Amino acid sequence: MKDILKQLTGFSGPPGHEKMLTGFISDLFSKYCDEVKIDKLYNVIGIKRANRGSGTRRKVMVAAHIDEISMMVSDVDERGFIRFAPLGGIDPRILLAQETIIHGRKQVYGVVGTKPPHLISDEEKKKPMEIDKLYIDTGMSRDQLASLVEVGDTITFKHHWTELQNGLVSSKSLDNRGGAAAVIGLLQEADRHGHDIDIVCVATVQEEVGLRGAVTSAYGIQPDTAVVIDACHGDMPGLDSDEVFKLGKGPAIAVGPNIHPQLGAYLKQIAVEQGIPYQVDVEAGNTGTDAWAIQVSRSGIPTVLVSFPLRYMHTTVETVSLEDLDYISKLLAYYINNLGGKLEELAL
Repeated sequence: MKDILKQLTGFSGPPGHEKMLTGFISDLFSKYCDEVKIDKLYNVIGIKRANRGSGTRRKVMVAAHIDEISMMVSDVDERGFIRFAPLGGIDPRILLAQETIIHGRKQVYGVVGTKPPHLISDEEKKKPMEIDKLYIDTGMSRDQLASLVEVGDTITFKHHWTELQNGLVSSKSLDNRGGAAAVIGLLQEADRHGHDIDIVCVATVQEEVGLRGAVTSAYGIQPDTAVVIDACHGDMPGLDSDEVFKLGKGPAIAVGPNIHPQLGAYLKQIAVEQGIPYQVDVEAGNTGTDAWAIQVSRSGIPTVLVSFPLRYMHTTVETVSLEDLDYISKLLAYYINNLGGKLEELAL
């Protein structure tokens, strides 16, 4: 799990430009799936056929998005400093002193700069950080950049992988490459446990800008049911306990109107039976995940959401527990094991 996750986070994948990593994910899926394809939007779809059971063939869609928060070049000023616009939900406060990669005609490395504290007025210190006051310095002049970078090029954060204590790791894009790694873990577990339902794994795209890959892939796949894997907020100082989930204490299983009640209850039942720890994520409205789009695809798809706790979401030091990802893979393998034969009573 750790090695795959490290490799996954090392790739850049801005919304709309996930092609930068789809080849790698396609190769991973090919090791375990009977069929793999990349669709027109760059969703990677792997189909693992049921290896036991008979009767009507059912399909479960297992989705995890692979795009990451990033930026776009909005201007290059006369001195060569690059201005940028956010692509996905970025808090300007995290940008100071970040190392970046501009994906132009070739990769150009830069750093985000702003005024040093010695030169900031008292009035400016009272104001929130504004993204249009920041810039990227590549060390190149405007003329030098002209042949390499143009307005509209994407910008991502440089990859730094850090292994912490007690099985925690930190990196950019763990939201939601952690989910993608858990999907690979599920495929490995499914080989060992077997399954009476086709597993259609989807590495979805453009989640950070509107759940778009989930919309199109669910429409095309027409699954009988779906599972979405994503990140939820991990415990940290300054957040109330009902807003966050503890790292290392198991996945958060969502409940609420976005979640099919019988399937959600069955997922918790499986966790109890298999001794897999879990937490309950109360979602009274929009979950903000691919589950929101998949649930209402076509005539409706019974959907569940399983999340791994993640600290410092939408930063370059997102932090997760490898154990939680492993719990998700094992839980879903047991959940899917006999799901095809149970759908009639649970969801159809």
